[in-house]
Amino acid sequence: MKKLILASSAALVLAACTTTGNTERGAAIGAAGGAAAGAIIGNNTGSGDAKTGAIIGGVVGAVGGGMVGREKDKQMNEPTQLKKPASGQTLYYDEQAGRYYFVEEATGRTYWKNGTLRSQ
Repeated sequence: MKKLILASSAALVLAACTTTGNTERGAAIGAAGGAAAGAIIGNNTGSGDAKTGAIIGGVVGAVGGGMVGREKDKQMNEPTQLKKPASGQTLYYDEQAGRYYFVEEATGRTYWKNGTLRSQ
């Protein structure tokens, strides 16, 4: 049981370090967390079968984590809704484009004065 918890913890730490998208990261973290939780629950209930609990927990965690990660990826790739400069917000002039833009302080993204995304 201790080896399973140690292996699950190591997998969870490594999954958090991935450079892939949120879908893959979410699935890996969900699988590791689900396997650990499933092993603990499986060991403490029913027939005391930690292995079956870990397998079931890993599958459920991977599916759930992948779904959450996919939603994060969708949110990041969705076109930004039109933004309006806040009253008193500084407008900058882009000489090449001949247009005014503003900076959204929270994200650092820039938007044209009409609200369309200029840069991320």
